[in-house]
Amino acid sequence: MTDKPHIIADCDIPFLKGVLEPYADMEYLKGSEISHADALRADALIIRTRTRCDGRLLDGTPVRLIATATIGHDHIDSPYCREHRIEIRTAAGCNARGVLQYVMAALAALARRDGWTPAGRTLGVVGVGSVGSLIAQYGEHFGFRVLRCDPPKAKQDPAGDYTELNEMLPQCDIVTCHVPLSVNGDYPTKAMADASFFASMKPGAVFVNTSRGGIVVDEDLIEARRSGRLSHAVIDTWNDEPHISRDLLGLASLATPHIAGYTVQGKAAGTAAAVRAVSRHYSMPLDDWYPPQVTPGKPDPSIGWERMSSAMPRYFDIEAETSRLRAHPELFETMRNNYRYRNEFF
Repeated sequence: MTDKPHIIADCDIPFLKGVLEPYADMEYLKGSEISHADALRADALIIRTRTRCDGRLLDGTPVRLIATATIGHDHIDSPYCREHRIEIRTAAGCNARGVLQYVMAALAALARRDGWTPAGRTLGVVGVGSVGSLIAQYGEHFGFRVLRCDPPKAKQDPAGDYTELNEMLPQCDIVTCHVPLSVNGDYPTKAMADASFFASMKPGAVFVNTSRGGIVVDEDLIEARRSGRLSHAVIDTWNDEPHISRDLLGLASLATPHIAGYTVQGKAAGTAAAVRAVSRHYSMPLDDWYPPQVTPGKPDPSIGWERMSSAMPRYFDIEAETSRLRAHPELFETMRNNYRYRNEFF
């Protein structure tokens, strides 16, 4: 390359500083503060969910690549980018194992609290992509009966092992959501978890959301908890972050500041995906880059429920995280940005 591209990156993306500097002019800004004036001098953006990429940010700019170090991309206006020939690259699957371990930490904590084991319990997984499929796999391994709901996949594979939502909800002791946030299309997910959704759930069931806050109608979930329809709610992703509902926070059995996927290995994989996307776009020699200071996780398919449950608090004390958020919900964004990434262990 004769001219280096100018790349603006979210300064809170870990392991990134110093990697692209030999090949690009790098500028690091707070993701929530990247403006149209900033984008006017950028050829590419490396972002997280805190940067909304739409016409207001991108109109008239030279940006031709957006690499997000996240699995989701609802913070990016995809139709706008297609129309303006802006390439979008995500880090699909990067945090799947981190979210798996978060969900299992939550279930293990609730099992200790209420005195149950997976045997005889039904786990419903809504959304069976990179994250949901892994949770379903380990759920069966740990002894749960698992039902899978994913209408787009069911349409592609009518013979697949999928259950319709209205058939799943009354059967499940636990429902965990792993869907993208979508407003349009055949299967919109915005506000899908509403009064009808919760009324259809098995009385005394557990609801877990680690996908996007916008899939939930807060008032309806609050009522489901207050009425006793649900025994527990586990919430990591919230509407109106960082200004989350204090009522929902008070009623959630376990509550965290959008950190379900925040493992060392998950963050390393997300950053690696963004770097590799930039490398391929600009023909840099970084197509196989991975943070050298991080040891990749080693999946352990032999781990059992008892060993996982007893070991989990040493790796991730979800109850302590809940206490911290309850004590200072006004520090949601600070807690998220300064979270000490945990290690994956199975």
